[in-house]
Amino acid sequence: MDWFTADGYGLSRLIFQRSLAAVYLVAFVASALQFRALIGSRGMLPVPELLRGTSWRTGPGLFRLHYSDRFFALVAWTGAAVSIALLAGLDGYVPLGAAMALWAVPWALYLSIVQVGQVWYGFGWESLLLETGFLAVFLGNADTAPPVLVLWLLRWLLFRLEFGAGLIKIRGDECWRRLTCLDFHHETQPMPGPLSWFFHRLPEPVHRVEAAANHVTQLAVPFLLFTPQPVASVAAGLMVVTQLWLVLSGNFAWLNWLTIALALSAVDWSPIAGSAPARPAPPLWYEVVVVAVTVLVLALSCRPARNLVSRRQVMNRSFDPLHLVNTYGAFGSISRMRLEVVVEGTGDPVIHEGTRWLEYGFRGKPGDPRRLPRQFAPYHLRLDWMMWFAALSPAYARSWFGPFTERLLRGDPDTLRLLGHNPFPGAPPTYVRARVFQYRYTDPRELRDTGQWWHRTYVREFMRPVARPVPLGPDGGS
Repeated sequence: MDWFTADGYGLSRLIFQRSLAAVYLVAFVASALQFRALIGSRGMLPVPELLRGTSWRTGPGLFRLHYSDRFFALVAWTGAAVSIALLAGLDGYVPLGAAMALWAVPWALYLSIVQVGQVWYGFGWESLLLETGFLAVFLGNADTAPPVLVLWLLRWLLFRLEFGAGLIKIRGDECWRRLTCLDFHHETQPMPGPLSWFFHRLPEPVHRVEAAANHVTQLAVPFLLFTPQPVASVAAGLMVVTQLWLVLSGNFAWLNWLTIALALSAVDWSPIAGSAPARPAPPLWYEVVVVAVTVLVLALSCRPARNLVSRRQVMNRSFDPLHLVNTYGAFGSISRMRLEVVVEGTGDPVIHEGTRWLEYGFRGKPGDPRRLPRQFAPYHLRLDWMMWFAALSPAYARSWFGPFTERLLRGDPDTLRLLGHNPFPGAPPTYVRARVFQYRYTDPRELRDTGQWWHRTYVREFMRPVARPVPLGPDGGS
């Protein structure tokens, strides 16, 4: 079938595949390094408890067959190893069928992780990685030119990702319609980066341009992805520029980088790379598989497509247990003030008026007002992100904050490794408490006079002091 392949998109496929492999690598390493404290057998939300209360139908994956912390680590590090192999181009040195199987491995492994990740894996970029990774399985390798149908499915995914995000904004917070959301967003976003202070201090007219450009890129430009070249390439290029702006202005895990990879798959590089070498016709079985997958994806797209045009649009929702076709969106509402949960401990045996409380430091979220936020993305600090949600409402932390503080009181090494600073290196504290503070960026004069990037003010108590459990004696008494 002459229509089946797009000879001019070989370089587009190559760039996309290597970019996706890099994102996979980051995702697997993040899972391997953080899972024990979050979802391990002795974690805050243990996987074994989840598995006992759910079924194969709601969350299929490898861990339904067996779970142990050692097995989870094996799955995560195997995924990282396969990602490195794909990043190095191993799929180009094996037959087409083997290359497809190789790309299916990280998808299946990461799906298994997400299925047991609970609230820690409830972000849109998890489903985005799975949906993108599923389509990548059918892109083929150097044995054949890229299949047109899969390239269009990647554009359909990019369209839903951007257009859905644009609609949730324009339908949501009125500040998006007034072009004023960026007056607050750089300060109140979940995890600011090292340049966020400077973005926040841009003149208000620049913030208006930012918001307007966002609407154009997300509500108008996505339709151009389905136009002939070079218009589609220009549209993809505009999306890349917008995503790079977001990379500079904050930490959004791998969301921006994966969006960039999708956009680059829509670029026609032939004017730069020249004509592609002749390739043999794809085997019939491959054509049948690609057509079948296309039909499946289009059928599963009905509910996400209806969601796009619905007045009750939801974002970051999966409509099938394999996360094959999903809805996306971000920041439908913008916080006007930044609230942070500050966790403190004390070694005093009894709390009194003069008790000295020492603050735990997190790696990414704001804490010490003198500390400039760091750049972590595309790496994802899951605990730090959930702490931002906890400050918005204690309901977001109801399932895990208690277990988190219990592990601080025990001095749990896996939990402490998630933090940036442990003020109790010798022995765990006797009490832990949490308080909510309002944070705002200092102005240039305050920064010059105090050396502080943030000014914080106490708001309310988040959790009253909790004592370390008293160990039981041999007879069950204290």
